[in-house]
Amino acid sequence: MRRTMNRIYSLKLIALLFWIGLSQNVFAQNQDNSAPKINNFTAAITIQSKGISTIPNLTLGKPAIVFDLKLGRKLTFEPQFRFALEDGKPWAMVFWWRYYQTVSNKLKVTYSTNYSFSYKSIDSYTSAGTSQELIRTTRYLVGAVEPSYRINKYIGAGMYLFYNYGIESFITKNTLMISFRPTFSNIPITKNVVAMVAPEIYSLIMDKNNGVFLNSRFLISKKNFPLAISGLINKPLKSSIPSEYDFLWNVGLSYTFNKKFIEAR
Repeated sequence: MRRTMNRIYSLKLIALLFWIGLSQNVFAQNQDNSAPKINNFTAAITIQSKGISTIPNLTLGKPAIVFDLKLGRKLTFEPQFRFALEDGKPWAMVFWWRYYQTVSNKLKVTYSTNYSFSYKSIDSYTSAGTSQELIRTTRYLVGAVEPSYRINKYIGAGMYLFYNYGIESFITKNTLMISFRPTFSNIPITKNVVAMVAPEIYSLIMDKNNGVFLNSRFLISKKNFPLAISGLINKPLKSSIPSEYDFLWNVGLSYTFNKKFIEAR
């Protein structure tokens, strides 16, 4: 009962913060219609040695290719398409909408929601007893709030509140994640090459199961160069959540394309 009440309070907090953010951003944009509106279009392709998700049952566990798109300004549409690299089968499709709120020069809040699809190959048997492979689709609705504070050029800190609702009756219905995310960026390696390291510790509740996980990401990039090297590790510290993997890691190579344009009036 106590866990259920905590989950309800967390969901109410996410909904309240999301509503406040939307209200403030709509008001701010209505007050500044005279300034030219510069939108961004970003596309990235990443090849990963192993497809990993922070939610254990959505991990692919084998080489993957991920396509990311981003279009907009403060309100952005950010679809993501994930496929297994070996056979090209779909892994997941995630359709994010995000609102980026600047509270001050150092404090920013991102409000997110998505409608996503996850795919998994399963064996099905016909009436004749022969097997055939089917791709099962599951659907999810997500809401998230991410406040972040930039301490200086190199250090930042943030939190992430994430709620995921599974639509199908045979999957996990309610997933809640709360995490703490320090970030160490602009770490010089050579004159034009920098690194970013982002460790994360998060609590994950999936219906009646729960766990605490350690996650860490790194990125090595060169200024004005489209290629970057990334990596991720994920390790459960204490968990009752069923998973095929106890320790996950991957390395990825990304190509990013950026373009800015001004809205026509």
